[in-house]
Amino acid sequence: MKKNKIYSILAAALLFGAAPALTSCEDLLEKPSFTADDLDFVFSDEDKAELYVKGCYRALVFSELWRPFIDPGVTVISEDAIDGGRPRSANFAYDPILPATATTVYSQSYKTIESCNVALKRLAGLHETAKLKALKAEVTFIRAFAYNELIRFYGDVPAAFSPISEQQDQSWYPKRTSRDEIYDRIIGEMQDCVDDLPWFSESNYGSAPERLTRQAAKGILARICLYAGGYSLRWDIETNDASSLHFDRRPDEARVKELYEIADAALAEVIGKGENSLITQGRDGMSPYHTLFYNYCQRNFGVSSQEMMWQIAQLGESTNSDFGIYNGQPGCMGGPFGGRKTLQVKLPTYYLSFDPADMRRDVICANYSITFLSDAEKFDGTNCATTFSSIMPGKYRIQWCQAPQAAAKRNVDVPLLRYADILLMYAETQNYLHGPNDAAKAALKQVRDRAGIGAMPIAAANKEEFLETIMQERKWELGDELLVRGDLIRMNLIEKEVRQAQQDIKDLSDRTGKYADVPALRIVKLQMSSCEYGEKALTVPYIEISDPAEISKLTAMKNASTASNRNKHNQAVKEVLAAHGITPSDSEVWYTVNMFQAWTSTYNKNSRRCAGYSPAAITALNIGSTVYTKPLASSENNGAYPDWVAGEYGIYHGFVKNKTEICPFAGKSAGHPLIDNPNLTQHPAYK
Repeated sequence: MKKNKIYSILAAALLFGAAPALTSCEDLLEKPSFTADDLDFVFSDEDKAELYVKGCYRALVFSELWRPFIDPGVTVISEDAIDGGRPRSANFAYDPILPATATTVYSQSYKTIESCNVALKRLAGLHETAKLKALKAEVTFIRAFAYNELIRFYGDVPAAFSPISEQQDQSWYPKRTSRDEIYDRIIGEMQDCVDDLPWFSESNYGSAPERLTRQAAKGILARICLYAGGYSLRWDIETNDASSLHFDRRPDEARVKELYEIADAALAEVIGKGENSLITQGRDGMSPYHTLFYNYCQRNFGVSSQEMMWQIAQLGESTNSDFGIYNGQPGCMGGPFGGRKTLQVKLPTYYLSFDPADMRRDVICANYSITFLSDAEKFDGTNCATTFSSIMPGKYRIQWCQAPQAAAKRNVDVPLLRYADILLMYAETQNYLHGPNDAAKAALKQVRDRAGIGAMPIAAANKEEFLETIMQERKWELGDELLVRGDLIRMNLIEKEVRQAQQDIKDLSDRTGKYADVPALRIVKLQMSSCEYGEKALTVPYIEISDPAEISKLTAMKNASTASNRNKHNQAVKEVLAAHGITPSDSEVWYTVNMFQAWTSTYNKNSRRCAGYSPAAITALNIGSTVYTKPLASSENNGAYPDWVAGEYGIYHGFVKNKTEICPFAGKSAGHPLIDNPNLTQHPAYK
């Protein structure tokens, strides 16, 4: 295919895709009336050029970022096929031939980069105004964001800073370029133009921060500086020799320090400006953190934009994604929500790592899934309590959302930056530059105060300990926001996190060490669900049972096939509740859950029968089956760990130091980088 033909197709696609790219604002829903693929026409004035710039956001986010590439120590994938491509990628078991590696990251990021290159070239030909300078700055930051995504996934990547139409034929197959060179260029460009962007308060972008503003851009500048100055897997790209693989920062220490100083100054300016802050007041009986994400999912951006600083618009049928379907929601068996399967669960060790007073736990970790007492057609929905092997994602739960226009879309904007991240990055830059000083601790404490754990001691004996404290806080605060995996890598904590997560889940399975006293039995309250969009459901109330006599009483039931047996068990539940000071009303129902057994265990199914669930309603959840149908406790599994805990397909089983910190290029068929570009070299550990 000739270059000019490719170029025309790209121009037309970007132009027609521009208008719906940011569909929160009604005026952006109208597509341009012209049908031109002529870039001279597109960039004939600022207004049409602005439509093109808005279109540059479209390929920044895609399913590959949230479906397979999960947060280590936070999430485990629960797809039905445990050895499929996504489960392998989620567990660091990359294979460029299957392929079980990133493919869309490469193609979509370069699509974004090319659209930005075209925009910058064409915008340079227009009369310069304040608006034009802002558009150029916007495109510069979008391109920088795309390059950072490429580098964090692949390391050194080909660099292209001019449109394809200007490339010589030999440039069609570019080689890898030093990531440090790319970083230095894009950071310099961002520094030069960041102040050309308006502050959010000065923009006319409406209530949703779906375009880059000055404060968001400064936050992204800081983030990219932390990646550029952080750790990554490196090798000699000239020889591509596997013996040169090493995990380190860039070699010039002075430049590393300068990068942290750039980040620190940018973050300090955002904090000092005072336009953004944490949401610290709850609404309608919700905690502040619940208020933030409930309103975010409800698209009440006038509430959430106080803290949310940049988000990618998702709305309708054409400009939307499955963000919030496979991740971030607790699964639903049907009814008004439809049958929505989640393919991720939260690690029970992550759930247990939260202080019980931490308001964030029950937002990120849902202790229920949506199912029905009898069947979905009767709409007798419940938030059915789950076990440790089925702690569900909750940050973007289906109940909090608006009704979607398309069944496989959620209308949930993809969050890319919020103020809590600004504070935690500032704690990190201050720590690197000055150690764990008062400013660093105060920034972290702001985040903890909002979560309700401000009194928790801050471990900060030295830089190294405080960095780990910051990383733990990022896991609690920013889980399911596409950040933790990259943070662990750039902080040189990825191997430690993976190994600790693997050991912790084994210890919990064996009920040893710090998990020796975790109660197995809970009595939970039957919680009905309206199954209506906008429901504020958060958590199923429960009490933990650890007294041996009470446990014996509650586990005496062998089957729930008769009313007599069910009544006897329910009476035992009432007696134990009374001993804990709880007297249920006549309309309340409580039932037991063994947290270490599978959700589908005989005991747990019998207990749900006693609570009024029909036999047909107690057998399945709408979640990948590889985790929730297995008991967590080794004692419930003939002394062995379940497959998802250890063994051939155990969590993060593919992780290998100095290999899997980044991905190989896919090389199976046409459309994969190694096939399409003969000058591209493979990650040397995969040759």
